[in-house]
Amino acid sequence: MNNLNYGIIGNCKTGALVSETGSIEWLCLPNFDSPSVFAKILDENIGGSFEIIAENLINTEQEYLKNTNILRTRFNCNEGTFDVLDFMPRYVSENVKERYSPPDLVRYFKVVSGQPKFKITYNPKLEYGKHKTVTRAENDYIKSYTSKGEYDSMYFYSSFDLKKIIKGESITLSNDSFCLISYHQKLLKQTTERAYLKLQRTEVYWLNWSQRTTQYTKYNDQVIRSALALKLLSYQKSGAVLAALTTSLPETIGEVRNWDYRFCWIRDASMVVKIMKKLGHNSISRRYLNFIIDIMPDKDEKIQIMYGINGEKKLTEHELDHFSGYQGSKPVRIGNAAYKQKQNDIYGILLDVIFEHFRIHRTSLMHSEELWTIVRNVVKIVKRNWQKPDKGIWEMRSEDKHFTFSKVLCWTAIDRALRIAIMLNQEHYIKPWIKLRKQISDDIMQKAWSEKKQAFTQAYETEELDSAVLLMESYGFIAGTDPKYISTVEAIQRELEYKGLMYRYKNNDDFGKPKSAFTICSFWLINALIKIGRKEEAEKKFNELLSYSNHLGLFSEDIDFETKRLLGNFPQAYSHLALIETVINLTQGEKTDEELMLEFFH
Repeated sequence: MNNLNYGIIGNCKTGALVSETGSIEWLCLPNFDSPSVFAKILDENIGGSFEIIAENLINTEQEYLKNTNILRTRFNCNEGTFDVLDFMPRYVSENVKERYSPPDLVRYFKVVSGQPKFKITYNPKLEYGKHKTVTRAENDYIKSYTSKGEYDSMYFYSSFDLKKIIKGESITLSNDSFCLISYHQKLLKQTTERAYLKLQRTEVYWLNWSQRTTQYTKYNDQVIRSALALKLLSYQKSGAVLAALTTSLPETIGEVRNWDYRFCWIRDASMVVKIMKKLGHNSISRRYLNFIIDIMPDKDEKIQIMYGINGEKKLTEHELDHFSGYQGSKPVRIGNAAYKQKQNDIYGILLDVIFEHFRIHRTSLMHSEELWTIVRNVVKIVKRNWQKPDKGIWEMRSEDKHFTFSKVLCWTAIDRALRIAIMLNQEHYIKPWIKLRKQISDDIMQKAWSEKKQAFTQAYETEELDSAVLLMESYGFIAGTDPKYISTVEAIQRELEYKGLMYRYKNNDDFGKPKSAFTICSFWLINALIKIGRKEEAEKKFNELLSYSNHLGLFSEDIDFETKRLLGNFPQAYSHLALIETVINLTQGEKTDEELMLEFFH
């Protein structure tokens, strides 16, 4: 069974996927959304990769250095053992407060024992491999560049003999060595000592970052790994948060549900930011709110459901016909036509994050005024739109419906706006907003409830069920003890759970019936079971779900019901934020050893 057994490395500028055998099979330079330079994951033959072929290999082992985003692949060979430490430099540089995050990837080779031998296959394919890439050795580096089409280039530095690398000849590892890929030509001489210093500084950066993460009594390692993965999906320059690192990894092998996820969805990003705040990482939240302020300059401008990582508003979708796709799953898409869709749930999710920000932080007057303008604009939009159908959370490309989840999140938008108005002493808005909130709530209670199903359904006037409806409680629309919520959870579990995993919904969409489990929905069910008092069952399901992650504890978007292999874009921000939220709910009220110790000494 082929699984997504990759590790992610990155530095909040771009990221790469490294296979369990130490092959770099996905990398875009210089940024997350740039064209790929390695894309073997999308085409075995013409995608391009950077592989280490060890001679007389016995096996490979792979793990992250504890509490970091530095990935170690150990090669055990007959002649000896060596480690490759893969990372992208990220640390605070001297005399500058800025993070040093260049578009570089370092592979540090460390001798463990003996004198192992290997060959390097260095095969970049720039600009998504559309045209031939020329790779040749210069004096102290290898340069790769496009032969036609848009010009692009990249540089390769190493302590190994560059001609041996170009020719794919055998290399004996006697001392620690390095390879460095950079989008830019380096001004300083690249040495093993310099690479080692970058490794040390990057390790210190990640250890400090992890140490600032809230600790939990149980599942702490899983929380830290998920938080580290989410941090890698945040774009330092603008504050945007990506849905995933990849494009076009299929939800079902051989089918066409293949999308580009290297964008910032307001919904996914806002949920990530809320969770990261709970983990004590407030700078992600601050930068994200600045991103939101920057993309909403005009008061009457429509809020899109998603934006490019630099705030781009037009994300035209194209197909890369020359790529065969992940295990033959075509088409490979770049861009995402969903940016044109109307999804009314984004307003509630956005205002929920802004409310949390006001609740926890004293913000500057200017910042508060900008955010308050956004709040009032969102209320206007919701007032105009809440009674209209939309595409819903699952981005149905065909018909619009009155989705229950969208209505609940419209209610959430008004509820959070109201709380912010109270906090800011804006009394003039309170009465009309209370009235609007009640109007939406009454509408949902009347039209979304099915007597036949004894549940809130996917949309008004339908009997179909939907996993997203499980979130009604977590947004405060209904109590976990409410009989209507309890019977909704039970009905959704009965109809949408299959072999321990959850469908999003079972009704036909634009591409027929969904065939894989949507990872976040399985976490949502576990959270809902906790809320209705079935904690023991929830924890059992949680442990089972954790066992379906890849060898490094990472999750993609989907899981195959039968084989439990990971499918869809990877790693998926949605899946990891839901994992963290589940741990928070499972351990609520339980104190860590550190907290107990502090209490004891007080």
